[in-house]
Amino acid sequence: MMQIHQQIASGSHPNTTTIARDLEVSLKTAQRDVEFMRDRMELPIEYSPARRGFHYTREVSSFPSLQITEGELVALLVAEKALQQYRGTNFEKPIVSAFKKLAQQLPDTVSFNIAEWDQTISFRTSAEPILNLEAFDALAKATARHRQIEFEYRKPGQQKTEPRVVDPYHLANINGEWFLFGYDHARKDIRTFVPARVSNLRENGKTFTRTAKFSLERRLHDSFGVVSGEQSFDVAIQFTPFAADFIREKRWHPSQQLRELKDGGAELRLKLSSLAEVQRWILSWGGHATALAPDELRNMIRDAAQQLTTRHA
Repeated sequence: MMQIHQQIASGSHPNTTTIARDLEVSLKTAQRDVEFMRDRMELPIEYSPARRGFHYTREVSSFPSLQITEGELVALLVAEKALQQYRGTNFEKPIVSAFKKLAQQLPDTVSFNIAEWDQTISFRTSAEPILNLEAFDALAKATARHRQIEFEYRKPGQQKTEPRVVDPYHLANINGEWFLFGYDHARKDIRTFVPARVSNLRENGKTFTRTAKFSLERRLHDSFGVVSGEQSFDVAIQFTPFAADFIREKRWHPSQQLRELKDGGAELRLKLSSLAEVQRWILSWGGHATALAPDELRNMIRDAAQQLTTRHA
């Protein structure tokens, strides 16, 4: 449509036949585009029988490439606020560039008090992940370009690192934390890595093709966060009336079923493939959450509670 606009504005009087030929589209597509520009974008297009083509009945200085409502502008501002967590990171420059390009396309007639929204909306992360920005940038580029990487990796609680050769499939920010999902050649399986524990990262010159079987949605479907397992657990957790108010306010898992209890509490049921993360989550509620099932989870909670008692004796 911008090319059609340029042809009409130049005074060459294009018609649907010449538009379809020049832009290599069908005659119907050319006709629909012209009608959209005239009826929806309100450009002053008329057909001249004498010149056998379209012309503008008044001067059109620029093509209205972006039309935006006040509500959409507010939503855009909220999104920009949410991206402030990337200030100072390697993502800041392309983010700022993208917003500048959008701003340049905004129509001059949009006006509203941006100061009001600037003072009333903000985003805050209480525990920001600590990242080596250069290493993270190299990791992101290798993932995007399908370049095989080698690095040293340290497991939680260990001092020594292990060499890894990985095909980086996907970088995901899950609940504010970054994770890399990739094929580990030594283990011949897909593994999850925390970028903050990666060191001496380098590309080895090899490329890879990501398997079509990999799907982050499927991989995390039965996990409570990022840890997925091979088993299937029917998890049931009972919450006190105090905690139940917070539980009702969020969707914690795609499989969740919430049952209201007579005392004002609630019972949450989940289908998970691993118990590690839900165990830590239940413990975070202190005495306001009780694991009802399965027995493995109850035993894990009991053991952790005993360790807490010993450490705080």
